[in-house]
Amino acid sequence: MADVEFRCEGHVAQVRLNRPDQLNAITDAMDDLLAEAWARIDDDPAIWCAILSAEGPRAFSIGADLSGGTERPRRKALGGGLTGIGGPLVTLRKPLIAAVQGYCVGGGFELAMCADIIVAADTAQFGLPETKVGIIGECGVVHRVMRQLPHHIAMGMILTGERISADAAERFGLVNEVVAMADLSDAAERWAAKINAASPLANQAAKAAALGRLGHPLDVALATRFEPIEIYAASADRREGEAASRERRKPVWTGQ
Repeated sequence: MADVEFRCEGHVAQVRLNRPDQLNAITDAMDDLLAEAWARIDDDPAIWCAILSAEGPRAFSIGADLSGGTERPRRKALGGGLTGIGGPLVTLRKPLIAAVQGYCVGGGFELAMCADIIVAADTAQFGLPETKVGIIGECGVVHRVMRQLPHHIAMGMILTGERISADAAERFGLVNEVVAMADLSDAAERWAAKINAASPLANQAAKAAALGRLGHPLDVALATRFEPIEIYAASADRREGEAASRERRKPVWTGQ
């Protein structure tokens, strides 16, 4: 079995970390496989959204595998790619759901925060252990956690290395839903079904617009023309949405 599994079910790509004996610590080889998965998801029009999950009850991921030392000269999908540290910042165009259980710390926490939706098992624990163990570098997780959690909660996690529970993460708005471990996969698939009930092209355009001006003042965001939205305006899905509304039926999306 591959350390990163990839499969498609309908319009949903399933990306699964599969190194449970090592708490899904991500090796360079897994980094390459993740980069390939993100590229495949973005390039395949039949894929409308993706679910990132992990094997084993103990951990979603503890981040980069540092068994060979703390230096990581080559990073694509963990330290670069989606996360943007040590490589180009790449935002997946398709909606991404992270299904998280157990330890979700360090680079694993960062990877989960790259998702648009986070579903957590009640066993999940989120944390940044870097300073507690005396390791800190180009740490993308600190930049993301400061943007996704209240200031003092984020700083408390950064400066102490202490973890927060799934319930606390939900209370602070970090995760969308907390479920029993046995229900985690079903919950992620339920979110995927809800996402795919909407137009896939509209979702991609909306995501691009929402994230594309996130760091800008509101007046700049409101004045910006977004190419994906303009392209969507001429799509078959846009016409199907209008027709379905007139005919009072559910739309049948094609992603075209």
